[in-house]
Amino acid sequence: MKDIALKKILIKTKRSVFSEIIGNNTSLFKGEGYDFAELREYEIGDDIRKIDWIISAKMQKPYVKLFYAQRELNISIVPILGGSVYFGSKRFKQDLIAEICSILGYSCVKQGDPYACFIANEKVELTTKKTKSLFGVYSMVEKVFNYDVLNKKTDFKVIPDELYKKIRKRSILFLIGDFLDIDVKELNLKTLAKKHEVIAIVTRDRFEEDLGEIGNANLVDPASAKNYEGNISSALAKNYRKKIKEHDHKLHDYFQKSGIKFTKIYTDEDPLVKLLKLMK
Repeated sequence: MKDIALKKILIKTKRSVFSEIIGNNTSLFKGEGYDFAELREYEIGDDIRKIDWIISAKMQKPYVKLFYAQRELNISIVPILGGSVYFGSKRFKQDLIAEICSILGYSCVKQGDPYACFIANEKVELTTKKTKSLFGVYSMVEKVFNYDVLNKKTDFKVIPDELYKKIRKRSILFLIGDFLDIDVKELNLKTLAKKHEVIAIVTRDRFEEDLGEIGNANLVDPASAKNYEGNISSALAKNYRKKIKEHDHKLHDYFQKSGIKFTKIYTDEDPLVKLLKLMK
């Protein structure tokens, strides 16, 4: 069954990326794909989007920026696979993360950009060396999809430092995870964001954000294997929802202040739609 689910993800995402769904865009990725060459006076027929308005205002005449040919973008895909992604009411968050990795990988292949994948939790390990191949996408998604996340915690003190050391060339760096098992005060992505273009993709299940009155429950934490037995009343559920909202408000505020683009994708959503909006 798992092999069938994996194949479905790969077939679906490959068809979507290489079809007209993305429209006329070569890829999802924009980034800093062009080297600046020079400024010159505006000429009839020039693209007005290339006008440098600051220089034009100083010179009292319109100037446009010229660029050299597009260069390769380096893409680093970082699925954050702690025990908390082993959860989902529609499908597991781990499956959603695998689908997102597949979309990003096929988009790299389509544009001809090299990509690499690092799985992160208590440590950071390279799982897919830099490549432009289709087989690399299959290998990456298979590893993410089948990765044993149980009893693994997420250490955001380790992850940014390890990524900074391991990814030397400036890259578009995608961090993909639920960002739940984290104290935002301890999050330190600013140094990483100065070196790379960091994009955070928050993966969630609606149930874990909108917990209702469950009553008597026996729950197991997949990250620590600890059991919880008790009564989840309406008051407890309400307090939980409040804490989740406060956590996410702090998280989103941190991303914005650090210059990190971000989006949230739920397990019942089509990730491609959200990714297209994010990368516009």
